[in-house]
Amino acid sequence: MIKLLKIEFKKILTYKIFWTLTGLYFVFLSLGLLMAEFMINNIVDNMNKHLPIPIPHVTIYFFPWVWQNIAFFATIRYVLIFPAIVIIILITNEFTFKTIRQNVINGMSKAEIISSKLLLIMLISLIMTVLLTIGTFIIGVAHTSDLTFSMVAEKSAFIIGFFITMLTFQVFALFFGFILRNTGLSIALFTLYVFIVEPILYHFLKSPIVFKNNISPYLPVNSVLSVTEYPSIQVLKNIMGLNLQDSISVSACLIPLGYAALMIGIVYCVLVKKDL
Repeated sequence: MIKLLKIEFKKILTYKIFWTLTGLYFVFLSLGLLMAEFMINNIVDNMNKHLPIPIPHVTIYFFPWVWQNIAFFATIRYVLIFPAIVIIILITNEFTFKTIRQNVINGMSKAEIISSKLLLIMLISLIMTVLLTIGTFIIGVAHTSDLTFSMVAEKSAFIIGFFITMLTFQVFALFFGFILRNTGLSIALFTLYVFIVEPILYHFLKSPIVFKNNISPYLPVNSVLSVTEYPSIQVLKNIMGLNLQDSISVSACLIPLGYAALMIGIVYCVLVKKDL
């Protein structure tokens, strides 16, 4: 395991695009998290112009709900796309520069090649989860009065949800990278599917005219995003009638993990059968 990670680190250590995109991810994530409350309250102010009874401003940074709120805003598709593109570039570069073939010549098995990428994805997801946990804790402490341990621990499971979302979304990117093997094509089709194709499918399959039972939550990307589906903002429930998420559901986690396992299995089969 350590040997495989060392090989991956040697590849990315001096790779400027990796560090640039990773830096952009943290910049956009930090700005988004810090501006989330301001943007929500701006929407509330606009709504209040047309309501007889004004809606009070919301706060999203206090314990215990800060875990859920930060995890939600950190897992919207517009933020997750950055680490996913990093994974696609790292994988497709293996085919572009023939390093994957050289690794096989040097004695690596195809299972080890996939394992090295999965270990890197797990490590990236773990590091981002740790950083998000530290940042969320600091934000929560700064915005919560009369803090107790039970308040801090109450909804901390949403951090696990963030990890699962980050992990499975990157596996989805790994799938595109290994199957298509071309950087531009992989990024184009991945972003097209994430931002256009699946949202259209989601609303189409959600219609009771098409299916009596709503199967749209079981679409791959939507199942990933549904792990932390809603922030804990009471106005969403009062005004929009949304059933806010109270906790991380085991079934909601198993669906994207199942997709991830399936995609890894397909990648392995394709890698075994195809020439490098």
